[in-house]
Amino acid sequence: MYSSYSSNKINNFEIEVTEVQQQNQAWHNMVSHWGIIEDLVEGNSKIRGKARVYLKQEPREEDESYSVRLSRSVCPPYYIQMERMLAGMLTRKPVRLSNVPEIIEEQLFDTDLEGNNLTNFIYNISRLCIRYGHIGVLVDAPAEGGRPYWIPYTPRDIIGWRTEIQEGLRKLTQLRLTERIIKPKGLYGEETIEQIRVLEPGIYKLFQRNNDGDFKKVEEGNTSLDFIPFSVAYSNKVGIFESRPPLEDIAELNIKSYQIQSDYDNQLHISAVPMLAFFGFPAAAEEVSAGPNEALSLPEGSSAGYIEPNGNSFQAQKERIDKLEYQINNLGLAAILGQKMSAETAQSQIIQRSQGDSTMMVLSQQIQDLIDNCLKFHAAFENQSVAGTSFVNRDFVDLSLQPAQIDALLKIYAQGIIDQEELLKKLIEGEVLSEDINIEDMLNKTMQGGLIEMDQTQNTNE
Repeated sequence: MYSSYSSNKINNFEIEVTEVQQQNQAWHNMVSHWGIIEDLVEGNSKIRGKARVYLKQEPREEDESYSVRLSRSVCPPYYIQMERMLAGMLTRKPVRLSNVPEIIEEQLFDTDLEGNNLTNFIYNISRLCIRYGHIGVLVDAPAEGGRPYWIPYTPRDIIGWRTEIQEGLRKLTQLRLTERIIKPKGLYGEETIEQIRVLEPGIYKLFQRNNDGDFKKVEEGNTSLDFIPFSVAYSNKVGIFESRPPLEDIAELNIKSYQIQSDYDNQLHISAVPMLAFFGFPAAAEEVSAGPNEALSLPEGSSAGYIEPNGNSFQAQKERIDKLEYQINNLGLAAILGQKMSAETAQSQIIQRSQGDSTMMVLSQQIQDLIDNCLKFHAAFENQSVAGTSFVNRDFVDLSLQPAQIDALLKIYAQGIIDQEELLKKLIEGEVLSEDINIEDMLNKTMQGGLIEMDQTQNTNE
């Protein structure tokens, strides 16, 4: 899966057992925050697999009854839906590139050598950035020669790093990354090899786990670059290479919702059929049965009746579930957008966008900076003097103009309230015209009688 990082191997080295697998303290500070989120991402089977971790067994609940309740319990996908939605908002429009060399732009149609173009690649790493709090990307090139490609690493795989202040800038001087390589074994089998890549400016080392569980150095060499081509984007930064998942509260509430939903469904199941009860029967009374086409003979002073819940407890549980769902929705958008998810008018949503987009704007800028850095690394591998720049979408909400709004714009243009340039800007902002359109060129064309001039004449005649 991963290539050698260098074109110059050093073959005569001493094989040694190392402690290269030890994680930085910051890694240990973060790891406890990932578990619930990673389990929720894997889905209901993972949650059920950790039965008594997420769904407690009641003190007097029999094992068999608990197993049945567990099999009926389904964890709602609140977290994963929120993660997908936010990443989708970020990549609602494709990533735009400017002044990127043609050779690099063509290669970015398969950014990671996994078939993902740049926008799809950014969608995937944005989800990971939201999931963990930050994401790292290494730009690598095969040792045997070949085009560069981009490799994402989650914080779980970034186990160690060192930085120094050089020339007034903090620079990465050492980086340790865990990798898993799948290789063929025999005719049809395969094996997974755990590997740690150690990078320093101009140097790389590879360590692989042996059968004893120790990591031994298997390769080292020099790189073609005098820096480490690795960039990081944060969604909730705590420190250098350290962050917290911005949706951690949502994950906790997702589990709580799972527990309450399990209780609710179990109550419904138990009470689905009313229970016939007999009152005032002597202890020595014969067994009594009841059903269709049967008559009951009751001793004097006794009675029978059906017992069923009055529905108050069900309503309370249902209200708890609805309230949790509301909290989850609000927390999701409050954490990322700074606004609540509620049924509001389109106008009020537009008004609130200015304050609501702030956190998403930060994430968008972080991802954009990561792309720009990776473009520079890519250009260095390809010996290109120019790397170009990128632009990541900031319009997280669909604000496309409706036909009536377009017609209104054309009318106020025909009345001279706005000029052509302002009209074109509004049409671009309203996603009627492409963002790639050059307004100056459009204005030059319409001066000779273009579409907008014809629209103006038409509206004037009306």
